[in-house]
Amino acid sequence: MHAQRTENDSVLVGGRRGLGHLTLNRPRAINALDLDMIRALNITLDRWERDTDVDVILLDGAGERGFCAGGDVRALHEMVTGGRVDEVHAFFREEYALDHRIATSRKPVIAIADGVCMGGGIGLAGHAAIRIVTERSRLAMPETRIGFTPDVGGSWLLARAPGRLGEYLALTAGTMDAADALYAGFADHMVPTAHLEALYEALENRADPSSPTELVLLFDESPEPSRLEAAREWVDDAFAADDVPAIIDRLRARPEPEARETADLLAASAPTALAVTLEAVRRARALPSLRAALAQEYGLVLWFAFTQPDLVEGIRAQVVDKDRSPRWSPARWDELPADRVAAAFAYEPEPALW
Repeated sequence: MHAQRTENDSVLVGGRRGLGHLTLNRPRAINALDLDMIRALNITLDRWERDTDVDVILLDGAGERGFCAGGDVRALHEMVTGGRVDEVHAFFREEYALDHRIATSRKPVIAIADGVCMGGGIGLAGHAAIRIVTERSRLAMPETRIGFTPDVGGSWLLARAPGRLGEYLALTAGTMDAADALYAGFADHMVPTAHLEALYEALENRADPSSPTELVLLFDESPEPSRLEAAREWVDDAFAADDVPAIIDRLRARPEPEARETADLLAASAPTALAVTLEAVRRARALPSLRAALAQEYGLVLWFAFTQPDLVEGIRAQVVDKDRSPRWSPARWDELPADRVAAAFAYEPEPALW
């Protein structure tokens, strides 16, 4: 299983006996996705779609820290600040095509979201046919932390979480453990890391009529109760409010300490990012498909990249300078233009995604 050939230094390609195995291989960057990796994955999946010798695909990440920390936002920062418009378009178009390919693959994709799986990592693992987490898994859509909005089909997944957990996770960039990910619909099975090697061997040596799901169930264990499930009462109450200021007001009126802490977090976050993200999740509930959600997200991310200073500022503060003191524009809710959200959804990217 581990005797893999290297097709691209940052993506290892291997497998045998009908199992194709793809490993993200930038462990020092927690396998953050760059355009070369996205292209290598797309090329290989395209080839395997036509290869009759491959019938199941396994996707995982190298190293002990995680599956994938997300897209390479430092590279995105350089592209935007450098005015490299075509590269920004290419990155998001090709990444979203990859996410959609995984979701619609005729051959089941099994994703092992061990350790950190955030942002672009959710785009890969969250749309796979069989989504596995471990006791080390930490999943999140953390985009609002950098003045951005969940993408890679994240709005589609968030919109389908129970109750108002989608709004909560999107606005707070909240982190899920294995139990939370299962409850929120971001994962299907919890397999302890101690059993992963045996699972790999079982997938490689599977005998008919065992399906990949049946094999995974041999190693599946029930995690502890979900923290998110326990928080549903105050989350559903507060995050059902019409807009973010009203959500903050409801949180501050709640007796739970976690609710008031959440209010403080939202009050300090980028108003533009939160307002657009709230609308994106709610609109995604009415969309007919992941494809439609990706198209909506594509317009929003390019609107942020090309018209809003918050994305560049957020990446600067969190990733480049790491001073953790972003200066949002605007920084106050009473300064947010009334037409800001409408402008975001009216933005028409050129070229279009599909």
